[in-house]
Amino acid sequence: MREAFAREYTGVDLVFVTRSFLTSRSETLVGHSKGGSLPLPADCSKMNKTPTLPQKLMAEILGTAFLVFVGAGSITTTNFILGPKGVFSMADLGIIALAFAFAIAAMVYTIGHISGCHINPAVTIALAVSRRIGWRVAAAYVVAQLIGGILGALVIALAYGTSAAATLGYGATNFNAATTGYFVATAMEAIGTFFLLFVIMGTAVDGRAPSGWAGLIIGLMVAGEIAAFGPITNVSLNPARTIGPVLVQLAFGGTYDLTHLVVYIVGPIVGAILGVVVYEFITRARQAGSAEVSGVEKVEKTAVESK
Repeated sequence: MREAFAREYTGVDLVFVTRSFLTSRSETLVGHSKGGSLPLPADCSKMNKTPTLPQKLMAEILGTAFLVFVGAGSITTTNFILGPKGVFSMADLGIIALAFAFAIAAMVYTIGHISGCHINPAVTIALAVSRRIGWRVAAAYVVAQLIGGILGALVIALAYGTSAAATLGYGATNFNAATTGYFVATAMEAIGTFFLLFVIMGTAVDGRAPSGWAGLIIGLMVAGEIAAFGPITNVSLNPARTIGPVLVQLAFGGTYDLTHLVVYIVGPIVGAILGVVVYEFITRARQAGSAEVSGVEKVEKTAVESK
């Protein structure tokens, strides 16, 4: 995912480098072939490996659908197993948290090199604000993510039936307005998404991050936040993850207070933007000619900061 973000937002064409290497490698294999071997793949030099916008949008649709299907679906499954008299425990919360972690990690490693694996409108908007993605492309990404959220919820409905909308629910996030309140719920969603983007920037966007760890760390980050304040807001951090199940749940006869959606839209977007801004602030390269900081070496300019 780190390489995907580098290509998407810093203009580094890693695909071109990879294609050039594979082409030269193929030519070497041809020169030393003694015959009778399997035919080589099509000439990589004649194929454009850079994903098109429709391919990226399809990746975002499928990635968000999988996140909702597995993550939100684990909530429906838990309700189904517990039944009406079941007692929800920390173990149940832990399983839900791991389901989200697995879904996010799987999609980061699967579509990260295609679309960047945003699968979250808050992530896309924050990256657009920081000029790492154009606003027109960002708008298309958000629409794709919302479609994916609906499709993922429809898969849950297919698995448990339309009657489950009123009994089990389809994993829509919610909060108790009487005990938690709109302000606290919005603040928690903003804080949670702030740290999510802070981690994404540090593990997937920053060129100095260790390679290959982004999917695992980001997934575990979300799991940790679900364990930390799951009972407060159900931890969305993602408008598409909430809106999809809510719409499908209402379509099949379930109930939901639509005024609660403001928490799961405003909170994640504000938190995501702040996460990017703060990370950029603490990693910003020192301006030429500024005073030296005693005992601190000059940090090499990264791919994130060089745009």
